[in-house]
Amino acid sequence: MKRYNSLEEVRQDIDTGAVTCRDLVNYYLQNIESKKQLNAYLEVFTDEARTRAEEVDKKIAAGTAGRLAGMVIGIKDVLAYKGHSLQSSSRILDGFKSLFTATAVQRLLDEDVIIIGRQNCDEFAMGGSNENSAFGPVLNEADTGRVPGGSSGGSAVAVQADLCLASIGSDTGGSVRQPAAFCGVIGLKPTYSRVSRYGLVAYGSSFDQIGPLTRSIEDAALLLEIMAGPDEFDSTVSQRPVVPYSEQLHTDKKFRIGYIRDTLENEVLDGEIRETIFSVIDGLQAEGHTVEAVDFPYLDFIVPTYYILTTAESSSNLSRFDGVKYGYRSPDATDLLSMYKKSRTQGFGHEVKKRIMLGTFVLSADYYDAFYTKAQRVRRLIKEKTEELLQDYDFLILPTTPTTAFPLGSNDTSPLAMYLADIFTVQASLAGVPAISIPVGHDSNGLPIGLQIITRPFEEAQLFAFSKVVDEKIILA
Repeated sequence: MKRYNSLEEVRQDIDTGAVTCRDLVNYYLQNIESKKQLNAYLEVFTDEARTRAEEVDKKIAAGTAGRLAGMVIGIKDVLAYKGHSLQSSSRILDGFKSLFTATAVQRLLDEDVIIIGRQNCDEFAMGGSNENSAFGPVLNEADTGRVPGGSSGGSAVAVQADLCLASIGSDTGGSVRQPAAFCGVIGLKPTYSRVSRYGLVAYGSSFDQIGPLTRSIEDAALLLEIMAGPDEFDSTVSQRPVVPYSEQLHTDKKFRIGYIRDTLENEVLDGEIRETIFSVIDGLQAEGHTVEAVDFPYLDFIVPTYYILTTAESSSNLSRFDGVKYGYRSPDATDLLSMYKKSRTQGFGHEVKKRIMLGTFVLSADYYDAFYTKAQRVRRLIKEKTEELLQDYDFLILPTTPTTAFPLGSNDTSPLAMYLADIFTVQASLAGVPAISIPVGHDSNGLPIGLQIITRPFEEAQLFAFSKVVDEKIILA
């Protein structure tokens, strides 16, 4: 069976009788088995996916199928799916099965999507390399000696390696966009509050957003269109009506674009990525778009601000995992206090424990104002400056990552180097604005390079349309 790059391609073959949903599921199951060394999936729903495929085939034949009939997806192991294991790639949730389904997942199921499995990720979505999973690292198919990015590494690799048509991940500070860039796929972080967080295991509650990883702009637009919108189970979700993104992908408009000078002139940026981004800029100018350099003076403050705030929020959110109510409980406990201590010590991995302790420190009475309060003030400055730039420009463009995928284990001894991999993605997260990473080429080692595009809050329709312009007219020119 051929490799499909979009739902439209799948539906064309389904309509002609060339393929069925059952055929598609079997094809992806074979790929998952033959490429299991990539470690992209923690659990494959083999029998369930086949049964659902048969049900969707019957709906297609009857003319009652939903908009996602024929799409086979995987979901990151931080999304609740009733009756299925939910572990956040952590031992602390051993044996736990979800009692309900996340709103975003349910909306996809209602449109006849087929979920083929649960995907590996950094533990509790904390990491930028997918090396922090309790179940081993995910490998990048482009070079299995390199990381796929994180935390949605399994989700990105599954799309990259043709183990499903699309994946649903989560993005806190770049956890969809960075692995998308490392794996050569499309990854979207929507506007904060655009998609309900009900059923998403919380890491940083004021940052977390559910987003798709796909091989086509059309599929990303359709998935967001279906997942987005008000939800009675999430009081923080926006009440704004959802635009039909998938119907507004074509535009002849000439845009005003600002490229962030501080990123392209940054010493941490790989030279081949710089050259690639400037070639995209040249292509945009040749197409008649206005592209100008802009300054963003807070780049050096982005990463520390992000990590102070997210570790503080994770310290609070992860307090619920204590060995009492569900999940792992230490067999070595002798009393209540030792049960708490030993269960959390044995159940959480090193990176998660580190972030919990950092968060607890910055929230402590003696340091709250010096760190947490100050970080909130800096976040406001970053948000206001980003919004100010977006008043003058339709989009801001910058690299998604400072390097291409780095070797496994190369940042083990340097947490700072690992955290700096987020330097270009956390701006959009701190500002709460939408951002997408699209593949724009490869370096001399054949590793994918991603371009990041940022726009105004709730302007995803324009973001998709412009991304399609870049994808079709600039990259393919």
